[in-house]
Amino acid sequence: MKRRTLLRRAGAASAFVALSDVLPAADAQTRRAPAREPLETLTQDEFDTLEAIVARLIPTDANGPGAVEAGAARYIDRALAGALASFRDTYRNGLADMNVLARAKKVVPFAQLSAADQDAVLTSVESAPFFALLLAHTVQGTFGDPFYGGNRNFAGWDLIGYPGVRLAVTAEQQNLDAKTAPTHMSAYDYTLFSSRKPAHGH
Repeated sequence: MKRRTLLRRAGAASAFVALSDVLPAADAQTRRAPAREPLETLTQDEFDTLEAIVARLIPTDANGPGAVEAGAARYIDRALAGALASFRDTYRNGLADMNVLARAKKVVPFAQLSAADQDAVLTSVESAPFFALLLAHTVQGTFGDPFYGGNRNFAGWDLIGYPGVRLAVTAEQQNLDAKTAPTHMSAYDYTLFSSRKPAHGH
C-alpha cells in the first residue's frame, strides 16, 4: 500500500488517532535521524531496530519526511517509560523476534537489511498483534501532538496538511478549499491548555 493511501486514511481529522490497517510501503529508502538523544527505555540496538521498522511503515519519499524525521521511534521509547509501560516486554520480545527473522533471511539484524528485505520481513508478520500495535504507535508518534515526544518539527502535521490547533476559525478558513497557514504550535502552547498539561508520557 503506497504512502498516499496512508495519508488519505490518516487525514487532518485523525492527527490524534492511531490507524491499524496500513501496510508498509516498499519504494522508499530508509533514512536515519541525524541527532541522537538519550534513550529512556530501549537499548540502542532495540532502538535501531525500532527506527528501521518505523522508517518502512511511514517512509520518507518524494511527498516529504516520514516517521524517522517525525521522531516516531523516540515517541515510542519515551512512552514506554510512561503511558505505554505495560508494553515494555511486548516491545523487547517483538523487536528481538524481528531480528531473529532478519538473521534467518540474511544473517544480519533487521536494521542492516535492504529496504526490500525489511518489507518482506514486515509483510510476513503483518497479521501479528505486535505489528498492529507497533503500527498504531508509529502513527501516533508521527501525527500526534508534539508535546508527547513525536511529530518532531511538526513534520507529520505538515505532511498531511493539518494546520494545527486553533482556538478560533474564520468563515473563510472553514471552506473546504481553504489554504490555512500552519500554526506550528502544540495544543499545550496555548494558555488555555498549558495549565492542564499532562505529565510527559501520559
